[in-house]
Amino acid sequence: MAIIVRLDVMLALRKMKSKELAAAIGISEQNLSQLRQGHVKGVRFETLDKICAALDCKPGDILDRDEDQSRNPVRILGTDGKKR
Repeated sequence: MAIIVRLDVMLALRKMKSKELAAAIGISEQNLSQLRQGHVKGVRFETLDKICAALDCKPGDILDRDEDQSRNPVRILGTDGKKR
């Protein structure tokens, strides 16, 4: 199983910059960057809720699950829809 992070997609759809989102949810740009790149082991529900509120979306809009266990546990889906 792999978790796919689509935060960049939602940021693009909402025409919001990472810096704006970080300020809106009260975390550093560096921490948000780590999350966007899939370099975290987890995310607090409180942080996820703030992200969803700021982007007017649901958790399923920014996170997805791929059952292919041969891949990395966390992957990123870019704004072009291609997996990185």
